[in-house]
Amino acid sequence: MQTEQLLTLAEHFGTPLFVYDGDMVIERYNDLRRFIDHPRLELQYALKANFNMALLNELKDAGCGIDAVSPGEVEYALHLGFSPDKIIYTANNMTDGEFEKVFQTGVIMNIGELSRLRKAGAAHPGMSVCLRFNPDVTDGDSAKTMTGGDLTKFGILLEDIDQVLAIVREYKMKVVGLHEHTGSGIQKPESFHAAMKALMSVATCKNFPDLEFLDFGGGFKVPYRPDEASIDYVTLGAGIAERFKAFEKEYGRELRIKFEPGKFMVAQCGTLLTRVNTLKRNRKRLIAGTDSGFPQLIRPVLYDAYHQIFNLTNPDGKEEIYDICGNICETGDRFAEQRPMPEIREGDLLGIANAGAYCYSMGGIYNLRAMPAEVVVKGGKVISFRRRDTDRDLIDNITRTTETCDMVL
Repeated sequence: MQTEQLLTLAEHFGTPLFVYDGDMVIERYNDLRRFIDHPRLELQYALKANFNMALLNELKDAGCGIDAVSPGEVEYALHLGFSPDKIIYTANNMTDGEFEKVFQTGVIMNIGELSRLRKAGAAHPGMSVCLRFNPDVTDGDSAKTMTGGDLTKFGILLEDIDQVLAIVREYKMKVVGLHEHTGSGIQKPESFHAAMKALMSVATCKNFPDLEFLDFGGGFKVPYRPDEASIDYVTLGAGIAERFKAFEKEYGRELRIKFEPGKFMVAQCGTLLTRVNTLKRNRKRLIAGTDSGFPQLIRPVLYDAYHQIFNLTNPDGKEEIYDICGNICETGDRFAEQRPMPEIREGDLLGIANAGAYCYSMGGIYNLRAMPAEVVVKGGKVISFRRRDTDRDLIDNITRTTETCDMVL
């Protein structure tokens, strides 16, 4: 998005402000469809990455499905008009109540624990189900987001296939899908192929004669640093399609192939606009204090993640080294540490890039500071605005949901 557009939006809506480029989201969706050239490709957006209603409506209209990880996400997707057959529910450590609630919607359940599989079969013999396996491939942009291998809580071990088959036979379950997910921000293209090979190793017609699809999760990497190389998705996508077509031939019939992109679809579409309100020199540190904070963009403090930051109002200033900090009562409340930047002045507007994925959706109201407003721009026009809560809104919500209780223990 052009700097002048961002300046106009900040002036009109105030800061902090999340700005999303709706055109880019649909462009990324179409990119993946073009890269992975398979006639039965289905993309199911990972709703946890960003749940902005306008973006979800754009994806729905484009034909995208939803990867949901909680009953709330399922209910939200249904409320927005996604049909149950366009949603897959991939929760972990779900309660019996959560399982039953989602089961009643008709959404396909993706189960990654032997104990839950047994409970599901006992409760609903003959049910259709998808099974999540641990591909035993470890990759991702942070150890905290790698979902394959020995240290993860996700998926059934490949070596437990005999126990899976015994449970499925006992309860006459219909396994219509198999699933794996390696991690978020996969760094090596070969990891996609290794994970595909692992899942295909159990997906034989003998084991699962009712199979309708294989789901290879998400994890498509986007560059965050200016010098970070992009993955050649044209070559990777062609290889994925070729490998799956070869598997279909071996399996003996056509299947659907699914992916669940989140970060790839929305990360680069988002910018967090924040205003500098304080400059301070602490001996060797030059600190720029802003009107946002880590609860509004938590990835740097949580994952040591890097986000490019631009001085939108003084882009040609003399370069200085800054710690760019927020307004939260925590020393770790930094968006960047020792970052070279054009001179920052009090009142300057900063743009934090790649803020479309796992930023607003992971946000909170720590220090009782409301989450920023959000705007979605498409075709050069603002198509959606979600206002920021006021302090009174925050207090009213706390008091409204608090009740007196005379329970005796």
